[in-house]
This record gives sequence, C-alpha cells and structure tokens, in this order.
Amino acid sequence: MSAAAGQDPGDVGRDGAAAVPEPPDRQHPTNGLDETVHQRHRLGILTITAEAKSAEFGYLREALGLTAGNLSRHLTVLEEAGLVQVTKGYQGRRPRTWVRITGEGRTALAKELAALTELLRRHGPADEDEQAAERA
Repeated sequence: MSAAAGQDPGDVGRDGAAAVPEPPDRQHPTNGLDETVHQRHRLGILTITAEAKSAEFGYLREALGLTAGNLSRHLTVLEEAGLVQVTKGYQGRRPRTWVRITGEGRTALAKELAALTELLRRHGPADEDEQAAERA
C-alpha cells in the first residue's frame, strides 16, 4: 500500500479509473450510521413510532415479525439510549405496553435517514443509468 496515497496502487473505481480517496475534511456517509439505530428491527421500531403518537407492543411485534422476547430486548436497547419511552398500563383489564419515540430518537432517526439518503444519492438510479449505458 502506498503510504502517500493511502491506497493500493492497483485499486480502481468502477469506471476503471484509479480510485481517489475522499478528501480528509469530508467523511463517508457510512460514518454517520449509528449502530444502535441502524440495526433493522430497531430502525423499524423508530420509524413506526415516528409515524404514530405511540405504538402498542403487540402491533410492533406483529409488524416487525419478532418474538416478544426479541422485541423486549430491542426496546431495552433503545430505551437505555434515550431514543424511545416505554409506558406500561392497562386498556380495560388487559395490561398493555406502549412505545413512543423521544425527541432524541427523532434526531437520531433523522441523522440515520440522512446518511442512508446520501448513500442512495451516491449509488442510486444515476449509477444504474450509467451501468445500463455502459452495457449498451
């Protein structure tokens, strides 16, 4: 690996040109992904709760295809991170658990979506159009 360039001289981009590293002042969008938020079930919990005032535990379990134990574990991680608030109570005589996204959770979700949007911008339909043109 070349110390000056920080890459193997044989590295090339998709177009065959030498790969050019990102300028040091500009980070790659994947650096903006949050491991707590990015896990697919936790991302699902945050997106569902962001769309509604609150979501009932059973609804989240069914919507995400999780067992009660798995959902409980993901909720614990999100609650400990301050991203959701879990409230237990009763609806009639039946115990219920409701989940609400917090302000911090909305901020974390927005940052995650911004990073994913930037990745899509870089690798989305424009790249597919370029690849189709190259095949033609």
